Formats: sequence, C-alpha cells, structure tokens
Amino acid sequence: MTSDAGPYFKQCPMCGHRWQDREGFLSDPDVRMLGYMANFERLELGLFLFDHQVCGTTMSLKASLFTDLYDGSVYVERQTGTEACPGHCLHAEELDPCPAQCECAYVREVVSICRNWEKAATSVRNG
Repeated sequence: MTSDAGPYFKQCPMCGHRWQDREGFLSDPDVRMLGYMANFERLELGLFLFDHQVCGTTMSLKASLFTDLYDGSVYVERQTGTEACPGHCLHAEELDPCPAQCECAYVREVVSICRNWEKAATSVRNG
C-alpha cells in the first residue's frame, strides 16, 4: 500500500520518519491513535488522527486506508442525531465502539481495530 506522497505508507511531516506499510505504522509503539473526525457524507473520507510520540506531531490519515481491516456487517442507515445514537462520531477524541445499528458504526469498529493493534516490542527508526 502506498500513499499519494511516495512508495511508503506514511511519512511524519515533522521528523520525516517513514513507515513502509500500514502494519508497520500500526505496530509502531511510538504511534498512538488520538481520534476520528467523521465525514458524514462520505465515511471513507473521515480522518483518523494519530500522535507520533517521538516528535509530538499529530498526523491525519483517511479512514479509507484502514476500512478494509473490517469484514463485518455494515448498516445502510445513519442514526446520527436519533435516540439510538450515543454521539461518538460528533467528538473526535471519542474512540469507543458505537452500539447503534448505524452506517457509521463500522468505521468505529475500524477505530477499535487500529487502537488495539499489537505494538512491536521496540520502535524501528527508518526515516
């Protein structure tokens, strides 16, 4: 998987560290998920926010780079603003899964997958 910026998955805009692939990015102990900014019109264009703890930079990546990690059910109707909605997608720092049968719930499952990705024992600097 490559990004628009080159033949690697992601490069930190502050320190220049590069992750060659998504798995290396998610397993880096120096990368921590901070939030999810929903795009209600096109869910795949929402942004996942990650902190690169080495340099303190917050990086954003399109949700579409991670949505293939989920292979479960996807609901067709959005519940945002209804009684069934706990409002998680309205708060970028809220990372809990959504219990609603909502179109957005699958992205919240992807957030959980990313948050709970097994971290490597040590970071590997290659940038």
